Amino acid sequence: MPYLIGLPIMALVLFFRFRRVGQDRPLKVEWMWIVPTIMIVMAGLLTWVTKPAGQQWLWLASAAVVGGAIGWYRGKLMAITVDPETHALTSRTSQLAMLFLLALIAVRFGLRAVIDEYAAQWHVSINLVSDAFVVFAVGLLGVTRLEMFLRAMKLLAEARSQRPSSAA
Repeated sequence: MPYLIGLPIMALVLFFRFRRVGQDRPLKVEWMWIVPTIMIVMAGLLTWVTKPAGQQWLWLASAAVVGGAIGWYRGKLMAITVDPETHALTSRTSQLAMLFLLALIAVRFGLRAVIDEYAAQWHVSINLVSDAFVVFAVGLLGVTRLEMFLRAMKLLAEARSQRPSSAA
């Protein structure tokens, strides 16, 4: 039943995301912290409810690190440009970045199916697996935005330093 609800919603979201691939969109660096902050709060609430203990924290930390590493790579796939006149930032999602995201979603569904089937045999908690996926996503999306923020600020500083002087 969750697949009957989740898959159409995910397909719709991906459809709209794929339509915007290759298009420049304004990049507002001052707003980039909001989504990761909301996700961190939600992941914190989730882990507070499920109360991981002992080695489960190690698994969650590992999921965050792996998600962060993949997020850094995904952030580097995003093209960021600065208008030399106005210093307005724009970003463009590459086809590779979208295919990368699609592959991660496919891997997540595949792993979920395998883990659901073998969780009891492997002595793995379904709550831990669910929490790990959430923490992975927080690391992925948060670090993607962090990488883009750092690169955008560097590009903006370079553009501002190259502004022609108006002294004549």
